[in-house]
Amino acid sequence: MADPSSYRPRPGDIPDSPGVYRFRDEHRRVIYVGKAKSLRQRLANYFQDLANLHPRTRSMVTTAASVEWTVVSTEVEALQLEYSWIKEYDPRFNVKYRDDKSYPYLAVTMNEEFPRVQVMRGHKKKGVRYFGPYAHAWAIRDTVDLLLRVFPVRTCSAGVFKNAARTGRPCLLGYIGKCSAPCVGRVSAEDHRELAEDFSDFMAGRTGTYLRRLEKEMTAAAEEMEYERAARLRDDIEALKKAMEKNAVVLADATDADLIAVAEDELEAAVQIFHVRGGRVRGQRGWVTDKVEDVTTGALVEHALQQLYGEESGDAVPREVLVPALPDPVEPVQQWLTDRRGSAVSLRIPQRGDKKALMETVARNAQQALVLHKTRRASDLTTRSRALEEIAEALDLDSAPLRIECYDISHLQGDDVVASMVVFEDGLQRKGEYRRFQIKGFEGQDDVRSMHEVITRRFRRYLAEKERTGEWAGDGDPSTDGSSGAAPDGAAPDGLPGAAADGPSGGSVNTLTEDDGRPRRFAYPPQLVVVDGGRPQVAAAQRALDELGIDDIAVCGLAKRLEEVWLPGEDDPVVLPRSSEGLYLLQRVRDEAHRFAITYQRTKRAKRFRAGPLDDVPGLGETRKQALIKHFGSVRKLRSATIDQIREVPGIGRKTAETIAVALAQAAPAAPAVNTATGEIMEDVEETAPDTTAGAPGEPVPTGAPDERRGQET
Repeated sequence: MADPSSYRPRPGDIPDSPGVYRFRDEHRRVIYVGKAKSLRQRLANYFQDLANLHPRTRSMVTTAASVEWTVVSTEVEALQLEYSWIKEYDPRFNVKYRDDKSYPYLAVTMNEEFPRVQVMRGHKKKGVRYFGPYAHAWAIRDTVDLLLRVFPVRTCSAGVFKNAARTGRPCLLGYIGKCSAPCVGRVSAEDHRELAEDFSDFMAGRTGTYLRRLEKEMTAAAEEMEYERAARLRDDIEALKKAMEKNAVVLADATDADLIAVAEDELEAAVQIFHVRGGRVRGQRGWVTDKVEDVTTGALVEHALQQLYGEESGDAVPREVLVPALPDPVEPVQQWLTDRRGSAVSLRIPQRGDKKALMETVARNAQQALVLHKTRRASDLTTRSRALEEIAEALDLDSAPLRIECYDISHLQGDDVVASMVVFEDGLQRKGEYRRFQIKGFEGQDDVRSMHEVITRRFRRYLAEKERTGEWAGDGDPSTDGSSGAAPDGAAPDGLPGAAADGPSGGSVNTLTEDDGRPRRFAYPPQLVVVDGGRPQVAAAQRALDELGIDDIAVCGLAKRLEEVWLPGEDDPVVLPRSSEGLYLLQRVRDEAHRFAITYQRTKRAKRFRAGPLDDVPGLGETRKQALIKHFGSVRKLRSATIDQIREVPGIGRKTAETIAVALAQAAPAAPAVNTATGEIMEDVEETAPDTTAGAPGEPVPTGAPDERRGQET
């Protein structure tokens, strides 16, 4: 526990102006981000008698080891910078709302030639119109099924669309009138886009105009004795009215507004949001957060507004936002919302009438969500705490291992040898801190030697970072204890060229930049290292830590065959009961490390198998390679093309065309693909375009049978 007075800045050094401040812990991780109208007055509140501080604030300032600040011109800039830093650093003591689920949206892909209506989750994409979010995906599908009768927009995937265009036959929806079948040319791209725009307008709440137009067309058709057409229009009107009935009118004046309600107690808070468009509730979502800092209801509302609209702009920010309490001060937040929308936004508390009544409904939903969350979390927290306590007791640890790292080795008969590192904190996955490694110190299959290399590289980075920040100083030459210098067995030192594979799960290099406060670093140590394997792997991991002089990190291994827990230097394993929560947690950690390692190994193998002669052409990137393959159809046809023909591809000049022609002429043509069932030589498949989208690093893949590693992959 740090003494706040040890890092308290002098009052005269703190500017009396708006700004954003960051508290960092001893590992230089940002643990709290805040903003202030006056930095001097705000920071002074943290450096007072600890007995006068709120318990959570006291925990934050005693965990911190330093504080720094950035001066801005206005409070609006401070609000924006605070949001950006919270998103970037993910500080542990800030309010962070957690979605209780990934909410589905109804999306219309207006960025495609033939727009498609579909259910989407996750991050929003440019050029796509979104409606929602909805509580359930089936609610979207029911609505879409009703509307397709009137707006027969494409709903099929790209593969189905291309197959229908190739065969000249539409899918079932095209035959039953719920798709206009643009895939076979029944409507033009322009007419289909107009259908998609009408669908979007209806979903956006502009329903009255469209219904009146259909009613006039129905009346005119009846007067002209076109009774079949009039009956069809009548059924269309009924379908639209039925779809509208799913969203009852809650505000008679056709208001576009978002209503935000908060339910809270001393420890947690729940937020519920109703999205009202055209006077109807078009979507609902909810968040829950731990109150790790002493915040008011107004501050909770401010954080909710940041998360809700931080990535939005234009009409996604409504004209009116109704809240239970206003942030203090309210003017910067209202100006920030106005800037994001591009026009005036009203942020206020409803006082009377329909809006106040609807806010009470939203508040009841928030209260129910908080009660349900606390019921679930109580059971979940109890289970996780018991699991960590059982592990600590079984392994004779001083305290529960709040951070566990697990390592696994994977290869295919000695080729593409890789390793994974997964992290669990408080019994939960921390996917942002996963790492993956390429084994570089030797060739071939040796799981024990690979484990020694990986543990050495990971904890050498830890020691190097401690030394860099002045937290640790070795006795004498640091190279004597393995904390720096050359990697074992000729592997490239981590952090230098050649160590690029040791990075986050997204595949980028994990550089240890100065004052980088992100938590995704090798600098934060675990309390327990788990290796996938038995006594040999455990001994290798312990030997690596001993060589680095690390003696405060526990090591164990989980052998897959009998689920035995092995400890360094012990002749017999520790056997946990099959019903043990601690064993179950260790199994989850081990299985996640195995999945992550297998995913990376398969990705490397797939890339190696997909490698072709175009990969050797200097300066030729993926975009131009794809353009060449798309233009010629295959590498075989490209190989027979002239330089002038190659130059016809956009982006290919004469010099590049000559380089491509020389490279293809020197490369031996690949053997033709053979259908093993018929013996037929499939020449058209030979050297087709590489798949650059499959097998993204870190993407979950099926792990297969329980003993998948035994025969081929490990």
